[in-house]
Amino acid sequence: MFWSTPGGWLLLTVGQILAVLIWILLSLAFLLLADRKIWAGVQMRKGPNVVGPFGLLQSFADFLKFVLKEIVIPAGADKTVFLLAPLIMFTLAFGAWAVMPLAPGWVVSNINVGVLYLFAISSLGVYGVIMGGWASNSKYPFLGSLRSAAQMVSYEVSIGFVIVTVILLAGSLNLVTIVERQAGGFWNWNVLGGGGLKDLPAALVMIPMSVIFFVSSLAETNRPPFDLPEAESELVAGYQVEYSSTPYLLFMIGEYANIVLMCALITTLFFGGWQAPFPTPFTAHWNPTAASFFGFMWFFLKIIFFFFLFAVVKAVVPRYRYDQLMRLGWKVFLPTSLVAVALIGAWRVFGSAV
Repeated sequence: MFWSTPGGWLLLTVGQILAVLIWILLSLAFLLLADRKIWAGVQMRKGPNVVGPFGLLQSFADFLKFVLKEIVIPAGADKTVFLLAPLIMFTLAFGAWAVMPLAPGWVVSNINVGVLYLFAISSLGVYGVIMGGWASNSKYPFLGSLRSAAQMVSYEVSIGFVIVTVILLAGSLNLVTIVERQAGGFWNWNVLGGGGLKDLPAALVMIPMSVIFFVSSLAETNRPPFDLPEAESELVAGYQVEYSSTPYLLFMIGEYANIVLMCALITTLFFGGWQAPFPTPFTAHWNPTAASFFGFMWFFLKIIFFFFLFAVVKAVVPRYRYDQLMRLGWKVFLPTSLVAVALIGAWRVFGSAV
């Protein structure tokens, strides 16, 4: 009876938030190491391998170094905005995870407009970048923040239209419902039309949409080959170049949390979320907790796979020029995703007759 009281509900909600937060932070520590090791492997070198067995504690050593370093604030900076910017970036990056379904029954807030909530959070994340560049009182961070904000806003548009195609297939803005309707095997995943063999023709549209979503995610998170906050002619690290110690760490954690969020979104929207790629009737007799852990295992494996793709792209694809970046977003992805919305809408209305 205690858990149905306001105090019990508060404790339960705080516990769920802490569980998700701790899992993300621990995952980031090892995914960041994996990012560096994959990059090193492509370049035929070892990467971090000294701190702890096989270098597994390298990320924790880096964290300790950042925490112990002195916070340096430029003399002409707006100190309030300067320190608020990384905090906003960090908070919004983790706030988006509130509606992300990790496994059956594992979601902090199962709201019916989860997709709209993600749109709102992702659009607010631009403010952290702009505030960080402006408050530094230096022209290069300011220019880097303008470039970063422009590319983030540009690719949010195409991401939005791609997600609309998923909403048309699933008929819901609820992320849990979107995952549940992809149950039964990989042929029911949205990347293949979301309706088994009868909706397979929709895969001709949804497979390119999943690729556009992945590439747009690289631009949205400022990942190579779209890491344009840092320009070749400036030789500085973009909007966060004046940051050090913990504020810089908050920027980096927020950036990597957004990368993992995009991997989770691709998994949830296109590749079945926690659903296994094949029917699992044997889990029907399992304890609900065991079934949830089984679903979480698949969800996490898919995230690791897409993070691996993020890391490989960083290592093997050359950087774009800024005009190429904008042309790709506005002249290729936007018209293509608009046409895809019309095609999927037509398929939902007339596909059964075909």
